[in-house]
Amino acid sequence: MQDFLKHLVQLQQTDAAILEKRRFIDRVPLRINEVDEPLRIAKAELEKIRQKAAAAAKKKKDKETALAETQEKITKMKNRASDLKTNKEYQAHLKEIENSEKEIVNIEEQILQVMDEIDSAEKEMAEREKGVRAEEAKIQEFKRVLDTDVAKLELELAALKEGRTKIVSELEPDIYNTYLALLKRGNGMAVVRAENEICHGCDMNIPPQLFVEIRKNTDLIQCPQCYRILYYEEDTAGNS
Repeated sequence: MQDFLKHLVQLQQTDAAILEKRRFIDRVPLRINEVDEPLRIAKAELEKIRQKAAAAAKKKKDKETALAETQEKITKMKNRASDLKTNKEYQAHLKEIENSEKEIVNIEEQILQVMDEIDSAEKEMAEREKGVRAEEAKIQEFKRVLDTDVAKLELELAALKEGRTKIVSELEPDIYNTYLALLKRGNGMAVVRAENEICHGCDMNIPPQLFVEIRKNTDLIQCPQCYRILYYEEDTAGNS
């Protein structure tokens, strides 16, 4: 194989490795966002319970205020009993006190119900908080591992880019420019293997005579279909 073809194959392999590592790094924000989703849901559910508990606490306070006002009302009514002049007024007065006392019983029952709601909400809130902490720990561990992977990839990328520079220096500018144009056009694949009269870039047939020339590995030959640069390499399994 001619040196320029060897360099092109090496360059393609290097660029493929760079692209793969770059894609991994570029997807990091998306992967973090995906992992963050359960935490966002858990926090949203926790906030709902907090609001529910806060509403129940306000309801309890309002009921306690109503209870105190009714108790004060009964006290005032009892103090007015001596001012009543007729039996009819007195009976009506007693009835009013009785109704207010029934109202107190009703309010006290409502307060007990609200206290049960608060207790239930607080228990659920504790469970939700535990779930949020678990999700946060999981995400922190995921990010720690991801940071380690990214740091390793950055080092590998630096080494690959250094090697790429050396390979490019061995190529003629016009060949390198052709390679770059094909790399962009071929979605990151500019140099591909030809095997059994098939281009591995587009999987289309290669004319037999052209395949004979490709097998020589002496010239820069492009696929008639996808225009990628073709080279031939003996199959290690013994197939040609």
